[in-house]
Amino acid sequence: MTLYSSPSCLHSHRTRMVLAEKNIAIDVIDVEGDRLPEDLLDLNPYHSVPTLVDRELVLYDSRVIIDYLDERFPHPPLMPVDPLARAQFRLALYRIERDWYTLAMQLQESDDRKQLAQARKQLQESITGSSELFAVKPFFLSDEFSLVDCSIAPVLWRLPLFGIELKASLKPIHRYMDRLFARRSFQDSLTEREREMRQ
Repeated sequence: MTLYSSPSCLHSHRTRMVLAEKNIAIDVIDVEGDRLPEDLLDLNPYHSVPTLVDRELVLYDSRVIIDYLDERFPHPPLMPVDPLARAQFRLALYRIERDWYTLAMQLQESDDRKQLAQARKQLQESITGSSELFAVKPFFLSDEFSLVDCSIAPVLWRLPLFGIELKASLKPIHRYMDRLFARRSFQDSLTEREREMRQ
């Protein structure tokens, strides 16, 4: 099994976190910027990362990849068994991708100062407004660690890089971040570039 992964992209990071959580042995090929390996160009029509190769199967959307990994390697499970809870988690994933990931990608990739300021403000307000959700359970609306947590962690880790500082009064989210960042799978998922984001 091989993962083509960017050392600094959110989507690659969450994929690496799922792999680490499930302790899956994999070859990781770092893909920097626009310098894509020839074989990746042949495998993925979108020329994007992350891209997972598992024998003849090639997957190239991080959401598809993490769902596949959770089903292919069922232990530990990262989604609830109950269909209702599963649907709620899928909706949470959709909202995180649509809201937080969109803004985070702008903050990582845009050069437009006005757009950066607006994205920074919106992301900070959205995370701050969600703080109480993190007080309910040890993980995101759950007693168990899930794909939702794997998706939230890369955004929260990058907050200093984005110039976002959460108020100390937002204790639930600070405690949640401490739990996530101390987790072995999270530490194992970090690239050198990602470690530098908080130095």
